[in-house]
Amino acid sequence: MAGPAHRDLPLQHVTTGDGRTKRVAALQIEELLAAGIREVALVTPPGAHPVFEELVRQFGPAIVLQEQTEPRGFGDAVLGLERWVGDEPFVLQVCDHVFVTYAQKSCTAQLIEVATREGSSVSAVQATAESQLPYFGVVGGQRVHGTDDLYVIETIIEKPTPTVAEVECLIPGLRLGSYLALFGTHALTPDVFRPLRERSDALKPGQKLGLTESLAALASRERYLALEVHGHRVDLEGPFGLLRAQLALALHGSRRDTVLRLMLEEVAYAERRQD
Repeated sequence: MAGPAHRDLPLQHVTTGDGRTKRVAALQIEELLAAGIREVALVTPPGAHPVFEELVRQFGPAIVLQEQTEPRGFGDAVLGLERWVGDEPFVLQVCDHVFVTYAQKSCTAQLIEVATREGSSVSAVQATAESQLPYFGVVGGQRVHGTDDLYVIETIIEKPTPTVAEVECLIPGLRLGSYLALFGTHALTPDVFRPLRERSDALKPGQKLGLTESLAALASRERYLALEVHGHRVDLEGPFGLLRAQLALALHGSRRDTVLRLMLEEVAYAERRQD
C-alpha cells in the first residue's frame, strides 16, 4: 500500500453482496484470516499510520504495519518483510484488487490448499484476453498432467507485448488469444527472497525493484506452480475499476436480484433522459 498510485485504493469503501459497506482492505484481510493466516502485514508509506488505525482497531494484533521509507517498487516492499516472514511460507497479495470467488472456498483458501498439498510456491492466475496484457504479469508453462487448473510455470513476463506473449507465454489447451495472467495473490516460499536480494544489490541509483523478475528467477530454480482459481479479480486501477468491483461483489452476493432490479431502474432513467 506504499506506492504513490496505490495507497488510497485499498481504503475505498464498497458494498458487499449482502449489503454491508466495508473498505477494500478489510475485505482482503477478512479473507486472509478466514483462510488460516495468523498475521497480516500492511506495507505503508511514511507517516501514514494514522490512516490505517481503523484497520488496526478492527483486526487488533492480527495487523502489523510495515513502513516502506521510499517508494522503491513492489519487490522492495516484499523484501522489507523478509525478517518478519522468517523461514515460513507466506501469502502475498496486491492491495488494488477485489477478489470474487465462484466456489465454497475463497480464492485465497484455494491457493493455500494447493500450496500446502504440493509443498511449493503457487501463484493464482486468471485466463485473460490479449487486450489486457498491458495491465498484468503473464505466465508461460505447461499444464500439470491430469489437472485442468494447475500449471508448471516456466517463465513470467511483466506486461508483455502481444508478440512477446505469443512466443513466450502460450499455454497448450488455452483458448486462442487468451493468456494466464497473475491474479494478484501468491503463496510463496522464503526462497523468493534470494533473487529479490540479488536484484536489489544490483540496482542502480533511482531504479525500482520489481517482483515479477524475481518470480521468474524462482521458476528457474525450483518447482513453481500456477493455479487457475475458481473466481476472478477486478483491478481497481482499470477503467471504472471501483464501479466494476462494486458490481462484481453485488452480483455475486445473496441480494443479486435486488441489485439487478436497481440496475434496470437506472438504465430506464437514463433512457428517459435521452428521450
